[in-house]
Amino acid sequence: MKVTLLGTGSPIPDPNRAGPSTLVQAGPLNLLFDCGRGVLMRLAAAGLFPGMLHHVILTHLHSDHTTDFNDLVTTRWAMSPVPNPLSVVGPPGTATYVDRVLAMLSDDIQYRLDHHGDLDWEPPVTVAEIHDGVALDESNVRVLAAPSDHRPVAPTTAFRIEHDGHAVVIAGDTVPCRGLDTLCAAADVYVQTVINTELVKMIPSARLQDIHDYHSSLEDAGRTAARAQVRTLVLTHPVPVPAPGTEADWIALAAAHFDGEIIFGTDLAVINVE
Repeated sequence: MKVTLLGTGSPIPDPNRAGPSTLVQAGPLNLLFDCGRGVLMRLAAAGLFPGMLHHVILTHLHSDHTTDFNDLVTTRWAMSPVPNPLSVVGPPGTATYVDRVLAMLSDDIQYRLDHHGDLDWEPPVTVAEIHDGVALDESNVRVLAAPSDHRPVAPTTAFRIEHDGHAVVIAGDTVPCRGLDTLCAAADVYVQTVINTELVKMIPSARLQDIHDYHSSLEDAGRTAARAQVRTLVLTHPVPVPAPGTEADWIALAAAHFDGEIIFGTDLAVINVE
């Protein structure tokens, strides 16, 4: 398997970090987890176009994780010479979300249908809602889902991708919880969104202080990784935006609780799982 961090940013705009999105290539499948801002630019940089994705999997429906889903739908449709249904997997509520996105795109869809004589179908999208259990099982690749905890955003789902004796976990936004522990058990790679608690506390914004109770801290991520005995912990979606040259300080906070490999994620970083 191969994990590419397409976007490692957060809701806070950062010129060096696109919004949350992770590409997992397992066997013949290209799996895209979340669709943050700039996802198609980063996908192109990784050598893929939207039509080459087999499944799009959403951890939850918070705006920063879904901002460019509409771009993915439109671009895949407009670039496909024949109908190429987009398979979307996500927690309960995903089907309604997709319907609303398609409704929002209805004017643009009609513009393109009116203009292009060879484009005589609307964007085909299929949705499977899963919160706990087997999300996918095809081509010797299995994706398992379990509830995560990002309340009051609910439901939110974490995923474990298994192939050829290896496992990768995409946690999304969550605090430590039973579902996350179950998925992470003995995983090769665990990708976790994180906040730096002490730095956030220094920011004079009541709204930013609200994020403490529904995101994993660096220490939380380290404890989860240690408890589950994962091999590699990947830190992504850092809040606040890290100052250049401080990456080792962030890693140290997680390393105080986990003695395995820790990677501080940057856009287009690649982790090969062997």
